[in-house]
Amino acid sequence: MKVLVTGGLGFIGSHTVVALQNDGFEVVIIDNLSNSSEDVLDGIAKITGEKPLFENIDLRDKSSVISFFKRHPDIEGVIHFAAYKAVGESVTNPLAYYENNIGTLVYLLQELQDKKRTNFIFSSSCTVYGQADEMPITENAPVKPAESPYGNTKQVGEEIIKDTCKVKEGLNAISLRYFNPMGAHPSAEIGELPIGVPQNLVPFITQTGVGLRESLSVFGHDYPTEDGTCIRDYIHVMDLAKAHVMALKRLLSGENNKNYEVYNLGTGKGSSVLEVIQSYERVSGKKLDYKMVDRRLGDVITAYASTNKANKVLGWQAETTLDQAMKSAWDWECKIRNYQEVHV
Repeated sequence: MKVLVTGGLGFIGSHTVVALQNDGFEVVIIDNLSNSSEDVLDGIAKITGEKPLFENIDLRDKSSVISFFKRHPDIEGVIHFAAYKAVGESVTNPLAYYENNIGTLVYLLQELQDKKRTNFIFSSSCTVYGQADEMPITENAPVKPAESPYGNTKQVGEEIIKDTCKVKEGLNAISLRYFNPMGAHPSAEIGELPIGVPQNLVPFITQTGVGLRESLSVFGHDYPTEDGTCIRDYIHVMDLAKAHVMALKRLLSGENNKNYEVYNLGTGKGSSVLEVIQSYERVSGKKLDYKMVDRRLGDVITAYASTNKANKVLGWQAETTLDQAMKSAWDWECKIRNYQEVHV
C-alpha cells in the first residue's frame, strides 16, 4: 500500500518512514526542506535498504498539492507531519504559523475528500490540554485555551479534521497527541537535527555536551514539583513511529469504531528537567554545564500521559526507557558532530 508522509524528512517523520518501510509499506515523502535535509533519505535507505520516493513540495502552494494527487491517485493513507513547531516563534510570527499549519491541512483534506475512502493520521500535541487539572492526562481532559499560536494550530487542526469527517463518510482519521519526543534511531543513521538553536530540551542537552552550546538554561527551579523543575513525559521517537503504523493499520483494516479518533502517545511517566539532565550524565559519563534561570512564559508545570487508551485499543505501548532514549540521542549527536572524545 502506498502512503504519503508529509514532512517525512523531519525528526518524527523520518523515523515513521523507517517504521512504515520496515512494515512493507510503499512510502512517498513530501517535504519542502525548510527544517530538514535531503541527506536524511540516505539514512533511511541505509536502515531499510530502500530509498523512499521524495518530492520537494511546499504544501502552501495549492496547485502543487492538486498536481501531486493527480500523479499519485493510488495513495491509501496520509500521515501529516509537515508544520512549523516552535512555540516561541509562533508567538512572534503568528500569521506564518496559521498560514502554514492550517492552510496546508485544508489543502490536503480538500484533495482527500474526493476519494471514495481514505485514511488520515494527524500529528497533534499534548499542548492542546494546556495545564491539565489532573495527572495523568487522559483523552477526555478538557482542551483549554492555547498558550501559543502553535498550540492553537493543533487545536484548530483537530477541529477541522473532526468537522470534515462528519460530512465525508469515506474519510477516516486519527489524531495522535504526542507528549515529548526524543532520541534517535539506534543505528544513529537518522535523528533529531534542529536548524539553529534547539527549541527542545534533549538536543540542547546533547549540543551542550559536545561543546556546541556553552551551557543549558533550566527555566524555573521553584515549581511545585519534587525538585522544583517542570515535569514532562519523554517518549522515544521510534516508539512514537511504531504507534503511527499501528494507527494507520487500524484505519486500513476498518477496525476503528468512529471515523475520527484521538489517542495520547507517551510513556505514562513524568520526568523532571533535572532527571533528564541526570539521565544524560549517566549515559555520557560526563557532567553537564547548566544554570538555573527564571521561569519561561507559557510553560506548564506538569504534563504526562495516560496511555491506557492507546495500550488497549491500538495494542501499542512505549518500550524504551529514558536512559535508552537518551543514549540514542547522545550517540547521534556524537556521530554528526564527529565527537571523538571517549567517555566511560
